[in-house]
Amino acid sequence: MPGAIIPQYQRLGSSVPVSVIRRSLRPREKCLILLVFATLGIVVFWAFFYLPEYGKVSYQVQKAGADLLLPPSESKHGEAEDPHKRDDIEKLKIRIENDSDKVLDKPEVKRDSTERSLDQPEVIQASDPSKDLGENLIPRSRSPMLNGGEDRDDKSRERRNVVKKMMQHAWENYELYAWGKNELRPVTKRGHSASIFGSASLGASIIDGMDTLYIMGMDAEFQKGRDWIAHNLNLDNVSADLSVFETNIRFVGGLLTLFSFTGDSMYKDKAVHIADKLLPAFNTQTGIPLAIVNSRTGTSKNYGWASGGSSILSEFGTLHMEFTYLSDITGDPKYREKVDRIRDVIKKMDKPKGLYPNYIHPRSGKWGQAHMSLGALGDSFYEYLLKAWLQSNKQDVEARILYDDAMQAITEHMVRTSQGGLIYVSDMKFDRLEHKMDHLACFAGGLYGLGAKTQHNDQFSRHMEIAEGITNTCHESYSRSNTKLGPESFRFTDAIEAKALKSTEKYYILRPETVESYMIMWRLTKEQKYREWGWEVVQALERHCKVEGGYTGIKNVYSDDPQKDDVQQSFFLAETLKYLYLLFSDDNLISLDEWVFNTEAHPLPIKDVNPYYRAA
Repeated sequence: MPGAIIPQYQRLGSSVPVSVIRRSLRPREKCLILLVFATLGIVVFWAFFYLPEYGKVSYQVQKAGADLLLPPSESKHGEAEDPHKRDDIEKLKIRIENDSDKVLDKPEVKRDSTERSLDQPEVIQASDPSKDLGENLIPRSRSPMLNGGEDRDDKSRERRNVVKKMMQHAWENYELYAWGKNELRPVTKRGHSASIFGSASLGASIIDGMDTLYIMGMDAEFQKGRDWIAHNLNLDNVSADLSVFETNIRFVGGLLTLFSFTGDSMYKDKAVHIADKLLPAFNTQTGIPLAIVNSRTGTSKNYGWASGGSSILSEFGTLHMEFTYLSDITGDPKYREKVDRIRDVIKKMDKPKGLYPNYIHPRSGKWGQAHMSLGALGDSFYEYLLKAWLQSNKQDVEARILYDDAMQAITEHMVRTSQGGLIYVSDMKFDRLEHKMDHLACFAGGLYGLGAKTQHNDQFSRHMEIAEGITNTCHESYSRSNTKLGPESFRFTDAIEAKALKSTEKYYILRPETVESYMIMWRLTKEQKYREWGWEVVQALERHCKVEGGYTGIKNVYSDDPQKDDVQQSFFLAETLKYLYLLFSDDNLISLDEWVFNTEAHPLPIKDVNPYYRAA
């Protein structure tokens, strides 16, 4: 009976002595106790064998996230999905995620501030978009470092914080005065649309700057940029003459990086949308694309000034990384086929002295004017030969062979040492050296270094010497100006070295190539001078280029009070500030072992090495 285990004399107030208390349990009481223990055993058994399966289901539900509640796509057999329905689904997804944040208890995760080896888990902020979306998630224990990554050195951390504040100043003013426009005019505080994108407002600064925001941990700004891209980036109703080259490296490249960072398929879809708009430019007899394409009509043309309507080496030669990666993540081979055809044409052509002229006729497949350069018109073609090999995890052996042959010819015929001991790369026209070097060619210090360090051969020592020499020469072009910023071009004569002569060579438009080499050479050599030189650039930018409305280029680096050009270039956000930030960061942040930068400083993952490659 209930309560039998309590002595009756206590329940009734009896005065029966203790000596008469029962020392054994009745049969009914024994049954009750046995039933309790049996029930407990069943619970333990169920928990041991079935609870893990319930945990797996719970994990899958959490992993699916908002996608679990979204309606399935109705597009079939490659049919275009209704953009209005797609927008509605995006809005619904955002609302579901916002509501879930209110219900679920999500832990606060602090950013990593110490050095991390690749087998340690990445520390990611709770608001990381890749953790809110259910697609292509990567286990944290395998994740490359995308943000955090503070250096152990106190001075470097302080300097990196200054660079982040520069990005905040540039971005806040772009938001305030030019949101959705291509670029900002920081002096007059209004939007600016460069001719390379026509007159359309395509948000070039947003797309170019997004991965820098992500790396710097500027999460609110990143989310606002994502929303703009999702709802506003659409070329279907825009009639604009676009530069195939600039649109590829800034838009396609930027979107591909964002997809690899986050796994958000919206970025991949936008990259496909933009790349498809460029494809009509490839419809030539040789497959060498024309320079300009209209986003609505597909009509394409070359620049009239380019050696009789030729295509430009640095433009058609700077598509390989983005297009091959796009094919790999979509499963559509058409992008890779376009750039493979370009390579097939190029590798079969005769090269004068082993050099590549800057112009080629896309119809005849013959070289144009005999002008060779590692600066303007040539630069990134050579860069992409090396980086296509690196991006493929060194499987694209053909690219490395072409790179080695090209750099051997450049080293023999175009690399020179001045009377003062400065190593430089000269332009060549009709077999004559101009003894002029472009600021654009200052990336070559990092290029030579990266090429040497990634494959030791009999040219290793010579190429490392050139890498250090070119980087030093570009630093000299900065230090020999009044502003401590480098000119657009500089010359070497009997009278001057590493200085501009013409007024058209004296401007500085916030270019990144010199600090790009500083960052790469710092990571390759660990020589402190590269960080010190980078800090000199930060101070010069703050002194001469910072204005109330952002950062502007200047028209004469040799003037103590230079006139402003009133343009905050989108590549200042994408490249200059990113490279400076990484210069003062731990090497594991966007590691060169896991990522390779496109020519707009958008890092793309290395195949079979980086789990963020996200191949289809």
